[in-house]
Amino acid sequence: MTTRSIRITDDISFGAGHPPLFIAGPCVIESRDHALRMARTLLKLRDELKINLVFKSSFDKANRSSIESFRGPGLEAGLEILRAVREETGLPLLSDIHEWQQAERAGAVLDIIQIPAFLCRQTDLIAAAARTGKAVGVKKGQFLSPEETKNILDKGKEAGNDNVFITERGSSFGYQNLVVDMRAFPIIRELGSPVVYDITHSMQKPGGEGKQTAGTPQFARPLARAAAAAGAEGFFMEVHDNPPAALSDRTTQIRPEAARAIIEDVLAIRAALPPL
Repeated sequence: MTTRSIRITDDISFGAGHPPLFIAGPCVIESRDHALRMARTLLKLRDELKINLVFKSSFDKANRSSIESFRGPGLEAGLEILRAVREETGLPLLSDIHEWQQAERAGAVLDIIQIPAFLCRQTDLIAAAARTGKAVGVKKGQFLSPEETKNILDKGKEAGNDNVFITERGSSFGYQNLVVDMRAFPIIRELGSPVVYDITHSMQKPGGEGKQTAGTPQFARPLARAAAAAGAEGFFMEVHDNPPAALSDRTTQIRPEAARAIIEDVLAIRAALPPL
């Protein structure tokens, strides 16, 4: 089934047979200098591989495991840093909101507003994001079946925005473990929505280090390959130049060279497949 086209910018769309979309950047905005450094690295990667790439980073990680965890610079300072990223690199931007009151201000800066997985059933949040007119990416909660994402898409459409897509990031499997059901990609595509595969978050072992999330990044590349073959049309990955020193998700973020290898795999698999 051909999915509908999701417009990101005047020049970038995905779904409906368009080239795959790649979303990449550090988990959280650690500083202005770091965000710009990572954006320059990813811009170079985009230009060398000739891909559509959106820069992502969170201005607030409101769902950290521990109250002691670093959350980011907050809405106003974070959006200013993201503006600087666009001004210097021209990359489109994605970040997530956690409250409906953030939608309008975020929509003035971002090209994609993301709804976190734990908030994917929050009607007011989805509706507020949709009313901005921007593309909205909703992460499928670890507790939802693929079929239930139809309700999410319907909420966006009811709010007047059909430019809403689903991101698959794994399902809870017992305690502190996630698995990716590859059936989710064709199931969600049957609803008309292109599906983004969140590679690095699906590597998480939530709460696996007590106050922090553990992870299994060694599986990122094979699962990305599988998702590409199963019908994913976008690929989300958190990329950091020094993951062990990252202020969030240090066990699952990947280095730029690992991101390059994954992107090259995806492009090769997509080229070998019949058109989606």
